[in-house]
Amino acid sequence: LLDRTDSPWYEAVTLYRQERIGDWTPVFERLTPDLTALHESLKLSGQGYAEITDVNEALQRAFAHHQKNELDAARPLYEKILKTEPQHFDALQLLATIEAQTSSKQKALELFAQALTINQKNPVVYFNQANVLDDLGKFELAIESYDRAIALKPDYAQAYLNRGNCFKSLGELPSALQSYERAIALEARGVHAYLKSAFILQELKRHDQAIACYQRAIALSPNNAEAFFNLGNLYHAVGEFQWAFESHARSIALNGRYAEQFYNRGLALQALKRSDEALADYERAIAIKPDCLEALYNRGHILKEQKKYQQAIASYTRAYEINPDYDYLVGTLIHTKMFLCDWRDLESTINSLNAMVLNGSRCTTPFSFLSMTDDLALQRRAAQSWVATKYPDNHSLGPIQKSDPGERIKLGYYSADLHNHATAYLMAQLFELHDQSKFELIAFSFGPISSDPMRARLTTSFDQFIEVGHLSDLEIARLSREMGIDIAIDLKGHTGDSRPGIFACRAAPVQVSYLGYPGTMGAEYMDYLIADTQLIPEPSQKHYVEKIVYMPHCYQVNDRTRGIASTGQTRNQAGLPDDGFVFCCFNNNYKITPSVFDIWMRLLHRVPNSVLWLLEDNPEAASNLRAEARARGISAERLIFAPRLDLSEHLARHRLAGLFLDTLPYNAHTTTSDALWSGLPVLTCIGESFASRVAASLLSAVNLPEMIVHDLQAYEQTAMMYAEHPELLAAVKAKLDINRLTSPLFNTEQFTLYLESAFVQMIDRYYSGQPTAHIYVQ
Repeated sequence: LLDRTDSPWYEAVTLYRQERIGDWTPVFERLTPDLTALHESLKLSGQGYAEITDVNEALQRAFAHHQKNELDAARPLYEKILKTEPQHFDALQLLATIEAQTSSKQKALELFAQALTINQKNPVVYFNQANVLDDLGKFELAIESYDRAIALKPDYAQAYLNRGNCFKSLGELPSALQSYERAIALEARGVHAYLKSAFILQELKRHDQAIACYQRAIALSPNNAEAFFNLGNLYHAVGEFQWAFESHARSIALNGRYAEQFYNRGLALQALKRSDEALADYERAIAIKPDCLEALYNRGHILKEQKKYQQAIASYTRAYEINPDYDYLVGTLIHTKMFLCDWRDLESTINSLNAMVLNGSRCTTPFSFLSMTDDLALQRRAAQSWVATKYPDNHSLGPIQKSDPGERIKLGYYSADLHNHATAYLMAQLFELHDQSKFELIAFSFGPISSDPMRARLTTSFDQFIEVGHLSDLEIARLSREMGIDIAIDLKGHTGDSRPGIFACRAAPVQVSYLGYPGTMGAEYMDYLIADTQLIPEPSQKHYVEKIVYMPHCYQVNDRTRGIASTGQTRNQAGLPDDGFVFCCFNNNYKITPSVFDIWMRLLHRVPNSVLWLLEDNPEAASNLRAEARARGISAERLIFAPRLDLSEHLARHRLAGLFLDTLPYNAHTTTSDALWSGLPVLTCIGESFASRVAASLLSAVNLPEMIVHDLQAYEQTAMMYAEHPELLAAVKAKLDINRLTSPLFNTEQFTLYLESAFVQMIDRYYSGQPTAHIYVQ
């Protein structure tokens, strides 16, 4: 048949030898039934493979089996041909492909090499040889072989594509991209080349081009679930969460079989604050893949935000059982248990966590860690690890071009808390007092769109109040630059709903961390941290990445217009006994530690009829604290829990207490200023970290240094002294009543002038070309 020029077999093999792949394939497919019939007739006639002497006929039969993936039938035929003709080029290279397909990689290479000694002009052999070398991880040799194939066949698009894969495996991303782009140029409808190019462009932070590549792939293959999935991941990476959600939703609609699809859509929904929907997607992911770590971890986050702490702990624990080294899991699990005041093995687990942080492990978020230790060196390491992993420098917008200073300094305040929130309660009057002849105020709000009274008050305080929650970090940074913001003030740091990515893109020439996060952000792109000498003594500067702006008295601004309800609760209404001393702590429950609680219980034991008044954060915490009290010999009824109230009523009820007892290592912050503004003395034990020195800073600014102690023994003794000597406590309260209206702590006008002076010094240094430096405001 092969010798007859009118035979379709002659035509097919001729096309094959001419490398006209697109032409010979359909010819062979038409002939397959004929070959099968020939094969059966030969078997029926008793003519076995061993009796075949016609090499061309054997090659046809072998190739037909090969095409149908009947490799066990094709291999012996190729081998028989080679016994007859050891230098038969087609048999050598086709047998090599079978060896490659059946994982006999080394044997395949030997056969390809032998074939190439016979014919060095066949690009397909070089291509197939390169594929085997690629599979074996011999990427440099594979690239050489792809290059030989391309030299023989310059329009070999698939060779360029696979060559790009090798460069990608070697980490040579620009070279990989060049290969993929050449493959696209040769075969414009090659979907895989676009997908590969998009991935490399994403790695190179050329996000707009990567998105365009994914979109082109989707245009060519509208039902390609993988393309939509990868595009969704990219949109998420650049903060385009709505587009990310829509892309993942399309991927799921096309082929929703994989846990990763539901998990990633859940991430987008979580970022969009559609928590219940995100939770449902995480549940779907876990149903498909019960050991889906990412879904378990993020399900825990949502449950924690919803204050379903027990369920959150169960989700985190399951993730921990699968992989105890999963990033940031250990610290998150410990911190969640602290919300419940579940102190089982707390000391040992925190000690282990400290060691992990010291060794450079990504084991805790910076904020969680603040409540576990006051070791400044460890806190810096945790923050730097977090930033390096989650929010590294982003140079997508390039450097800021220095321009001439404007008539007014443009201040950008960035926060998710510009509504009824503790941050707004402290800062509202500051915004109103800024000298708008010297400063232009722009609010960038990425929190909930609110209509509460505080939001209404704040919107009138700014020159512009911009809702940016729907924008990505990059878009917010770009908008800030376009508006000419001089100083970007981050009011969130590493707290909940923070957006450090805005500042990683360099939103303004000067970037400042203030108020929201009590510690170093660990980010080189944050230029300054506003503090005071009580918070950060000069020897501690080495533990902060930022330069320190030292305010004269206290770092914390306060709104002295905050109203206190004139008709507050009675003791009976608050659930307190009519008589007896009231120790109070309205800190969040996670700040309470066993060592401090031990002291509180000893105080209750020593002071008859006394009670401890705590914030009611969640029922599980209250139950656990009552159990801890009973374990220390104190009746659970002596722990009274206060529900949350509106601010003015909350401030008023402070007057029912005798003494506010602070926590360590995470102090009362806004809670301290609330107590002092209400006239309730606060006793604090000062630590080493920013978070453990805030109460001391506030007490110093209100001139109550006698309420600051330096160890827990003195803390207990001082608390006992005031409980036993009401006249001494009355004297402190009388002093506070005077000082709160005359001392710097609640002098918002004076504080505003100091802060504005700091801003002027920051911007003067920038425009004069001076580097950042510690600033001491006078």
